[in-house]
Order: sequence, then structure tokens, then C-alpha cells
Amino acid sequence: MSTRGDSGKRYHREATGLALDTVKKHSAEEDITLFGSCFCPFVQRVWVALEYLGIPYQKPKELLEVSPKGLVPGLKLHKYDPPRSLNESTVIMEYLEDLAASATDRSLLPPLSDPYARALVRLQSDLVNRALIPAFYRFLQAQDPTEQIAGGQELRIALEGLTALLERAEREVEDGRAAGLWNKGGEIGWTDIMAGPWLFRATNVLKHYRAFELPQGEKFTAWLDRLFKHPAFEKTCSTEDLYLDSYERYAYNRPNTSQVANAINSGRGLP
Repeated sequence: MSTRGDSGKRYHREATGLALDTVKKHSAEEDITLFGSCFCPFVQRVWVALEYLGIPYQKPKELLEVSPKGLVPGLKLHKYDPPRSLNESTVIMEYLEDLAASATDRSLLPPLSDPYARALVRLQSDLVNRALIPAFYRFLQAQDPTEQIAGGQELRIALEGLTALLERAEREVEDGRAAGLWNKGGEIGWTDIMAGPWLFRATNVLKHYRAFELPQGEKFTAWLDRLFKHPAFEKTCSTEDLYLDSYERYAYNRPNTSQVANAINSGRGLP
């Protein structure tokens, strides 16, 4: 765990490593523009989906014109006149999934012909949004040691719940996309993307600031290895220093760190 204290570092404004290479490859104008910060896990959700589904996009700098609350990610859709916009990561992912159905041969979800498998994926996603993500931020922002212990336990319970749902999907449906990369397949799935950005930050941010270690079970570890090394995910990841610097303000719970941090501190739902 970091014991150096708050050094006042600010969040990074430009991606690094493989993520920067990906940004440079998507500088030309396209029908879809992705707006978002380089460290934000909600942005990474959409970014991985775009990469995996093979949908052309551009990634520039502006934000507020497509996200009324000033939150990332946001999409601008240039095929409309005037251009239209979308915000909220899950909504954008659903839009991209629908778009890919007619534009590419890839999908993040089980087929429409298996509504039960799709329902299991929705259960997984609900747990990620309702339990895992809030637990991540509560743990990271907690300053009192007792609250940090409770936060770590809450996060572990959320992870146990997610793995149980992935195991259930693997048992009960044949289509591997209901359990994504957990199912040892090579195709990334909806829940992989929904949870992956926070699981990745657990390996660097939570490890550094809260001495947290993810579960070490053989299957869980193999799943994360497949996920983090998947090309669509790997190429959206920056170098570790970007995350450590950008999340220092969360780890020391600086005032007005973000709307997400403010919501956690006040006990409200995430914005």
C-alpha cells in the first residue's frame, strides 16, 4: 500500500502506451466520434466495444456538447443532419451492439434466439453496475482503516457474486457469450467489457493504494489473463503510471474529485 501521502498529482489528459497508439490510429473523421478521458473506466467500456465490434470511429477532445452532465463517455453521430449525440456507457454499448448487428459479423451478446442466455448476461451486468462498481469506489475513497477493511470485504463479496453468475451461465447455456471469456472462448462478451475496466484498475490502482489483491483462484486468474490480453481490451490500456497518477485524488478523497466521488461520499447512486 502507498504510504507516501497525497502528492497532489492531477489526472492525465492524454493516453499512454498501447492506448495512445490506438488513439493515433483513430484520428481521421468518421461517422461516429467517441469523446472521453484516457483514464475513465466508463469510457473504456465503450472503447473496447468499438474495437471488438469493428465499428469505425474517431477519438478527439471535446466533450460537453454530447454529454449534458459533462460526464464521459459521449458519442456524436455524424450521419444525422444536424449531428445527434448519445451519453451513458451502457446505453452507448447497447447502441453499438444494435449497430453491429447490421454492420459487422460480431456481437457481444448471445443470439436473440436464446432469451434466457441474454437474461443471464443482464443479471451479470446488473450486479456489476449495482454492486461491484460502487464497492470499488467506496473502497478506494475510504480513509478510515476500518472503513477500508469493510470496503475491501464489500468488493470481494461483489466479485464472488459475479463469478457465481458466470459459473451459472456456463452451466446452463451452450452459447459461450453468456459467460464470455470466462467460458475459455476467444470471443469477448458483454460482461467482460462491463466489468473489465474496474478489474483492470484493481490490479494497479487498488493494489497500489489499498494493498488489494484480486481472488487467486485458478479459473478467476485465467479469466482475467484472457480478458486483459484480448486485443480489443489491451489496445485501450495505458501504462500503469497514468492510472496511479489519475486515481491519487480518489485514494485520498480530495474534495470535488468527480461527480462519481461526490455521489459515493454522499451515499447517492452513481450519476
